[in-house]
Parts: sequence; C-alpha cells; structure tokens
Amino acid sequence: MIYQEKTSALKPGQVNHVERFPARLQSAIVPANHKEARIKGRPAAPTLSLFNKVREYESAAQVRATGLYPYFRTISSAQDTEVIMEGKKVVMLGSNSYLGLTNHPKIKEAAMQAVEKYGSGCAGSRFLNGTLDLHLELEHSLAKLMQKEAVLLYSTGFQVNLGVISALVGKGDYVIGDKSNHASIVEGCLLSPGKFLRFPHRDMASLESRLKQMDPAAGKLIVVDGVFSMEGDIIPLGELCRIARKHGAAVMVDDAHSLGVLGRHGAGTASHFGVVDDVHLIMGTFSKSLASLGGFIASDAETIDYLKHNSRPLIFSASMSPANAAAVIAAVQIMVDEPERIEQLWKNTERMKQGLLRLGFNLGQSETPILPIYCRSLMTTFQMCRRLQEDGVFVNPVVSPAVQPGNELIRISLMATHTDAHIDFSLEKLGKAGKEVGLL
Repeated sequence: MIYQEKTSALKPGQVNHVERFPARLQSAIVPANHKEARIKGRPAAPTLSLFNKVREYESAAQVRATGLYPYFRTISSAQDTEVIMEGKKVVMLGSNSYLGLTNHPKIKEAAMQAVEKYGSGCAGSRFLNGTLDLHLELEHSLAKLMQKEAVLLYSTGFQVNLGVISALVGKGDYVIGDKSNHASIVEGCLLSPGKFLRFPHRDMASLESRLKQMDPAAGKLIVVDGVFSMEGDIIPLGELCRIARKHGAAVMVDDAHSLGVLGRHGAGTASHFGVVDDVHLIMGTFSKSLASLGGFIASDAETIDYLKHNSRPLIFSASMSPANAAAVIAAVQIMVDEPERIEQLWKNTERMKQGLLRLGFNLGQSETPILPIYCRSLMTTFQMCRRLQEDGVFVNPVVSPAVQPGNELIRISLMATHTDAHIDFSLEKLGKAGKEVGLL
C-alpha cells in the first residue's frame, strides 16, 4: 500500500487498497520488465499462496518508475522549520509539530536527563514492571490540562484508539463514527465486538438519524476527530454533544491534531467549544504539538481504572520510554507557560491561508493550521509535491485511501516557529508550481 493515514473512503470490512496508477501511463513509462529489474539480485518472494499479494503488488514500483514517488523521503536533521534533504535546506511545510517544539533545548535536556536516571526503556508493560513515577507525573499533568479526573498513557496514539474503543464497546453496543475519521479510530471500531456505523462527514442530521435507529437501551459511543487531519476542518462538537445527550450516547474525541492548536492552553476541541463535561473520553497524541511519541486517554477515574485492567493494547505493550515521557512533561509546561506560541501559530496560519487564496488555490473548508490544496488528480498531486521539493519546499501528498478518489490534495501544515520569510518564500514556490502543473 502506498499511503494510509486514515480510511475515509472505506466501508467496514472493506479491504484497504491504493488507487491503481493511471493505466495510460503504464505502457509509456513503466518498462515491461520493471518488476524483474526491481527484484534483480534479491531473494525471490516465497512461493506460498499467502504471498501472492506480495508478488502481484506493483503500485509503488509503478510510481517509482516515473520519478515521482513521494514517500519515505529521508531527512538528515532535526524536525524543524527547515530540514536537510539530500544535502540542502528545505522549508518544512509537512510536519505536525504545530508549536515547533521538537528541537526545543529544554525538551531535549529533559529527555537526556531521563535517560541518565531511568535508562533507555522500561522493559515491560505498565501493567507489570513498566510503570515509572515519571508516567504518573505526566498523567497528573495531563489530567489537569484536560480538566478530567484521570489520564492513562499508551505507547502510541494508534494504540489509544485501538485499546479504548475495543475495550468499551461490547457485544450488543454501537459505535458510530464520522466517515473521515482517522484510520486508528476505524481499526478500533472494527476490533470491537459491537456494531459499527458511520455518518457522512460532519453531518449532524445523519448522525441523529443513525442514533434514532438504535435500541434506546443499548450502549452507544460516538467517536470523532476534533480536527480532521487531512481536511483541516473541525467537528461541530457543541451540536454533536447536544445530540448525544438526547439519545443517551457517550462521546469520544480524538484530539491528535487539536492539542496545542485549539482551546485554553491548547487543551483541544472540548475546551474550544466549552463542552469538556459533555465529552466522556478525550484522546490525544504526543507526536504532534508535544514533540515526542505516545498517546493518552482522559476520562473519569472509574473509566480509567477499567481500561487499566481491560485494554489489551495497554496491558500487552511495553510502556512509554522514560525519554519520551520526560519530553512530554517539558512540552506541556512550555505550552502552558508560553501562550504566545499558539497565538503565533494562528498568525502564521492566517498569513499562509490568505496567500494561498490570493494565488487561487482551493483550500476546501479548512479552519486550522492544516491547509489542504486540492489537486483532485493523483498525477497532479505527485507532480506538485516533486516540483516543490526541487524548489526547496517540503509538503505532503495525500491520495486514496487517505481521501476519497477525486479529492487528492497537497497537505500544508504550519508551525508557530515559521517566520514570515519562510511563508513568503513558500508562497512564491507554491504559486510557481501550481502554474506549472495546471492548478492555477
């Protein structure tokens, strides 16, 4: 599979697959023996039928043959506003480090001190030998930030959604999600033994219609992204919570792209809408604004205690490393102490957004530092990405199944630490590339 960040175009049980590379290009660009050349000198794939899909998979090779393959690009520097690629500086417009903290000296120092004291890992799960006082300190700090009774850490954000949804939604229960939800939410819903339903993107009337069809006595969980990671729009959480109360449904919000962006002190979507008490579960990740790796769920103490003893991805995974935990503790403190970072993030967002609109790009319904440039063509998206990199700007191409076919886009994301010079340079290159590929 070439790209998979979320499965907005998939239905429950549908097999994930990437849109095939355009047939009109295959005979002109891809040599007939490209597959043999690709594997020459390597051991042949096993002949077991299980590996038929491996031998027949050609999508990535077809894109590589055009010189437009845009994934697994190598960066040889810190994840910052500028990065080093192939020996030259490139403006980074493809990072989720919204507050620009990944290279902050206080965070790096906290991580190094944690390694010095605790070593490099915990060598076990939180359930058994892997709980450090550092983990408890971080959970306490996050509970205060999120205005919830308790927090539970997981080793990754993906594991949070897998572990929480599958543990809470049982047989006879329902889980309902937005069709543009992240892949980790979808996988958590599919893993649960309950019935999984979806509603059209941000369509509250359709959500209520789904709820009306359910047994009023059944358990119901509505799960949504706070900020949608590709489109950059925000769930109408106030209205969603009103509907949930009316129909006796619990609410879970994935704030991976909301933390450090929305709400008081960057506390996320529920804080932004003033509905913290109406959102029963708030999920967050540390790999975006908080400059580390891992994730958490915030809720009431009773729910957190249940998850501690019933969430399999938590119980059977090694716990978050000391360096990662210490980095997040430092990042949360900086986020709270320096509100001007969030203010600057939004100033940068507005400067870039207005510049892109003046150039004539279609940004859809974005309301956040995630700015999608809709290309609506796989080839145009890849060409735009390659052209920009050549001119010193890193962006992310987003194609099926991350978005539905026909909605292919270039994803731009801003950092608080971008300068006006970074933004203006990038706008110049974006305008040039847009004209060259026919978008403008």
